[in-house]
Amino acid sequence: MSEKSYIFANEMYSLKEAWIKMHGKEPVEQWDGKIYCNETDANITFRANETHGYIAAYTFTLVLEGCLTIDYNGRELTLLPDDIYMYSPGLPVTIIAASSDYHGICLLADEHVTIDSPIVHDLVHIAYAPLVQLHEPKLRLPHNDALRLGEKMREIRDYLHSNHIYKTEILRMLYAVFLLDLQNAQDKAMPTHNVPPRVEEIFIGFLRLLPLHFAEHHDIAFYASKLNISTVYLSRVVRQVTGRTVIDYINQHLLMEASYLLQTTSLSITQIADQLHFADTPSFSKFFSRKKGISPKDFRKH
Repeated sequence: MSEKSYIFANEMYSLKEAWIKMHGKEPVEQWDGKIYCNETDANITFRANETHGYIAAYTFTLVLEGCLTIDYNGRELTLLPDDIYMYSPGLPVTIIAASSDYHGICLLADEHVTIDSPIVHDLVHIAYAPLVQLHEPKLRLPHNDALRLGEKMREIRDYLHSNHIYKTEILRMLYAVFLLDLQNAQDKAMPTHNVPPRVEEIFIGFLRLLPLHFAEHHDIAFYASKLNISTVYLSRVVRQVTGRTVIDYINQHLLMEASYLLQTTSLSITQIADQLHFADTPSFSKFFSRKKGISPKDFRKH
């Protein structure tokens, strides 16, 4: 089986499914569900908690006014005006507070569109660079760069709501321009790299492999082999960049996927354990209970 054929084997909400779950209907007529952009306030933002961690889409949120507080892997991060927050599929994030005057603009791009994009390598670097360099998925932008990115996002929003004959093509081109502008802003905002390029390359390579293989491969050796490095070196790289272990990352994806399957499918707990390649149902139940603080049966019930 080719790598591309099972990129999306794991179950997550598509952008369109997530939007309909949050809002009950599509945002515009004849929407293909690939790219969306809109301005947000506190009420709209909190709806994202229903699908965060389960949506197969990249999200870029630029704070225009007020402040937003999120929980990222157990750490509270406060986003202020000119901060941009980048959500990548599977990252553990919860929105916990927003000021009454919070105002932002949010761009979402379906993972299929992203992977098929000719600038996907740039996107992966863009999405993960703040995480690699700053250990968190946000970046403080120079004000003029924040203004420029905001203008690009509004242009995408305006075309999205237009009846332009070539709307689909234009949206993809504007998305590419946005990514290049964001990378330019990142390069200026992070002129000195704390992490050596080789270490960054390995870490990002690991993060690209993880969503493709976590359900089947729970061991460090598989990922190290795919990256042509030793298990000790991969463990050291991940620890150096984030302070977390390789197993932490694998377990986070397994927990996310298990939670999704328990919430949205009628698969039995035994079938879910098998799909996620646990040795048996008790092993899966013990893992889930330890990580989630509740048994799979009770989680599904509640």
